[in-house]
Amino acid sequence: MSQVHVIGAGMAGLACATRLAAAGRAVTIHEAAGQAGGRCRSYFDEGLGRVIDNGNHLLLSANDAALDYLADIGAADTLTGPDESAFPFLDLRSGDRWTVRPNRGPIPWWIFSPSRRIPGTGPADYLSALSILAADSDETVADRIKTDGPLYEGFWRPLTVAALNATPEEGSAVLMRKVVLESFARGAGRCRPLVVGESLAASLVEPALARLRERGANIQFNDRLRSIELGPERVEALAFPQQRIEIAPGDAVVLAVPPWVAESLLPGLAVPKGSRAIVNGHVLLPEPPRPDRRAPFLGLIGGTVDWLFLRGEVASLTVSAGDALADRPASEIADLFWADTARALDLDPAAEPQIRVIKERRATFAQTPDALPRRPGAETGWSNLYLAGDWTDTGYPATIDGAIRSGYAAAGLVHGQ
Repeated sequence: MSQVHVIGAGMAGLACATRLAAAGRAVTIHEAAGQAGGRCRSYFDEGLGRVIDNGNHLLLSANDAALDYLADIGAADTLTGPDESAFPFLDLRSGDRWTVRPNRGPIPWWIFSPSRRIPGTGPADYLSALSILAADSDETVADRIKTDGPLYEGFWRPLTVAALNATPEEGSAVLMRKVVLESFARGAGRCRPLVVGESLAASLVEPALARLRERGANIQFNDRLRSIELGPERVEALAFPQQRIEIAPGDAVVLAVPPWVAESLLPGLAVPKGSRAIVNGHVLLPEPPRPDRRAPFLGLIGGTVDWLFLRGEVASLTVSAGDALADRPASEIADLFWADTARALDLDPAAEPQIRVIKERRATFAQTPDALPRRPGAETGWSNLYLAGDWTDTGYPATIDGAIRSGYAAAGLVHGQ
């Protein structure tokens, strides 16, 4: 039977492998690290005494690829979230709290209800923002929207930073248009927030590995690809530290690795340049927050933290587009994180809880207008070699859903070759 070699066991590689294995293909995964998940991983932290994720991810009900993937691996029931589309926010400066609640259906009548929209905004503010739908490929989000006022601070900036890991001043307006069209523009049913219940690994990684093994896939960790032997038309062999694998006719290779790794393996490959950091923190709370402060997630305005996720005794914090913050010492970041957490949850700011700071310096590629033309498609110049990864040209931002889309696209091409 012909073999498919998937290089990389991040979300793109796992999605590709699970789709191919479900179709009856023989799959071997080669992962350079000692565990799967890539930038979507969990581990036991000795200092906190808890399993934590390297970062936080908020999915939406519009993320069809991610939801299909979870169904494929039997983990759809591991997501949690409110029954309705509701996004709670707190302004750390004023103490004002509000919840954005889109209505069902594509007609946004919610913008006419003060209790559903951002304080200080009116219907005209939201309607004027429709100009994002006419964005050109060379424009940033800031080129299309008003960059001051409550709608910017309470909606456009948080949404852009969360979806693109970039500020509106540098993030691609075309990518943001895609997000808006697939979610908020289609009503509450497409923008219900979802988070993993236990951990990223328990929802997205471990069930996938179990399903792959059930289907006979071969999963090899600590197996870094050193080089690809390329013929005029096809990949002829893969070189690993301990072995050389010849690629027979009918075999295929899917390269599901970060862009800088793909570029080193395929000289001449155009990839997006630059990256952006995400800084995350996990706080072991010194006391439980009171019942009215126990929302599963909370958007924060006017402080350091963008989003706070509450899971049992641990508050997990995220700062996207965080390059400047990542350059600061972890101890300073921890102090900033606790100040925001204490304010958000009405806890004692003088407490000194255990805090773990995690810096993902290359969390995503820099999703600027200039980067978009450098996103390659899944097909390459070699008939049996395909690319996957959130940095490839999915037409979608570099998110979990984008990574899974890329894996599914590559799997479709392999299956059809």
